[in-house]
Amino acid sequence: METTPSLILASVLHNLLIQLLLLPYQQNILALAAPGGGKWNLLLSNIGVSAMHMQLLNTDRVVIFDRTDFGPSNISLPNNQCRNNPNDLTLKVDCTAHSVEYDVASNSIRPLNVFTDVWCSSGSAMPDGSLMQTGGFNDGDRNARVYKPCSDRACDWQEFDAVLRQKRWYATNHILPDGRQIIVGGRGQFNYEFYPKKAGADQSYNLPFLSQINDPRIEKQFVPICFLERGWKFVYFRQQSRNYPTIPGGDPRSYPSSGSAVLLPLRDLQAGANVTAEVLDPNNRPKSTMAMDTMPLARVMGDMVLLPNGNVLIINGASSGTAGWDLARNPVLTPLIYRPNNPIGMRFEAQNSTLIPRMYHSTAVLLRDGRILVSGSNPHAYYNFTGVLFPTDLTMETFSPDYLDPRLVRVRPKIVSPVSHSQIGYGQHLVINFTAQGRINRGFIMVTMVAPPFTTHSFSMNQRLLVLTNRAEISANVTSLGRSNYQVRVMTPNSNLLAPPGYYILFVVYREVPSEGIWIQIK
Repeated sequence: METTPSLILASVLHNLLIQLLLLPYQQNILALAAPGGGKWNLLLSNIGVSAMHMQLLNTDRVVIFDRTDFGPSNISLPNNQCRNNPNDLTLKVDCTAHSVEYDVASNSIRPLNVFTDVWCSSGSAMPDGSLMQTGGFNDGDRNARVYKPCSDRACDWQEFDAVLRQKRWYATNHILPDGRQIIVGGRGQFNYEFYPKKAGADQSYNLPFLSQINDPRIEKQFVPICFLERGWKFVYFRQQSRNYPTIPGGDPRSYPSSGSAVLLPLRDLQAGANVTAEVLDPNNRPKSTMAMDTMPLARVMGDMVLLPNGNVLIINGASSGTAGWDLARNPVLTPLIYRPNNPIGMRFEAQNSTLIPRMYHSTAVLLRDGRILVSGSNPHAYYNFTGVLFPTDLTMETFSPDYLDPRLVRVRPKIVSPVSHSQIGYGQHLVINFTAQGRINRGFIMVTMVAPPFTTHSFSMNQRLLVLTNRAEISANVTSLGRSNYQVRVMTPNSNLLAPPGYYILFVVYREVPSEGIWIQIK
């Protein structure tokens, strides 16, 4: 089966891949219409570390970490432990933690022990639910680390020294159909490799595209935007690529310009023509097409989160400047919802604003209950809380989209079966029982599954949302089981190219209001 690595390593959900790329214009915030819905809630005023990296695990706990070489953090290691590292650039002996685990259920933080420097590293969840993380800076740039989730408080990082072929600082990871991860790029690295390694295949492979897009005007253009694409299956060892259209205007999107990208779910989309957001359809042959749309405000360093109903939340960042130490200004406190099914000109909707600037090194991830966990912001080489324009921020808050409004509780489905952490296979019938108050319109039911990503530097690695319902057939596949009890029958993804093996969050959505999700493992 002959295949080639594409320029954007992407995943087509069915017959169509849509990619949304946000243009980071350096200009003032545009005047906004009255904000829409959404609610902010401060969870913790001090989580101990600045959330440069975040990953939700299938235990409903979130692994968070920063860098190790900025001096002491604001949380101590347990039991009077200390990290002794003669290679550290700041503290050889450090008794503070630089990684923590956040427990969603108890709203509590537990310190973790990471040894070498994980600054600006990358990672993704593995098929067994472990977080596999690679690279970093200094003595950590060729290391790999694994965090296996557990139900007690005993799990911690495991570290493997010098297992990567190249130094990976500001690289990107993505899980592959066979369960391994591809690690792409990094500072000065125009190549890729895999981890875990296979016998006899531990080398790295040149990817000339990475050097071709290196902008000489920009010192650091890293963190390649990568997706796994079904349409052009890989033979990874061939040095071939397919070029997509040039983004209009020639503006860069990767670090430090820090635009953002997501794969939209398969929808009845008609690409429009406006100005500051691009929608790419690489399945349109012989030429891929790039269309334009307009955002109501400018944003750099924003995060994009796929919501269970197929909409996109755009959050965090600033309206001018770039990523890097104190290089951005004018924080954007207002999130946007992007609704891909709406007509052109009506897709973006401003939401209620936060009071906390989320600048460089901020992150946001979707939780199983539908809230968005938001933390981070440290535009300094060290923790700096006074005498600076944007102090280091250690708070954690959530944004609840308008689908969690208490007035919609009667609309919200509740999954009864299967139970959370059920295993499913590929191309199989899946029966989901759920409750919903009152009589529902079966045509407005949707089932989605979301892969929880590894988020850092305005990009969520491995993020994808699959829609398991077919609109033309959904009414026939939803059955009433009695008062407020329903059943929907769907087909699971038929290929590991669509859904690489691992844990996903499954949602039943009614009129854009999602249930609380359940964990499923596809294998």
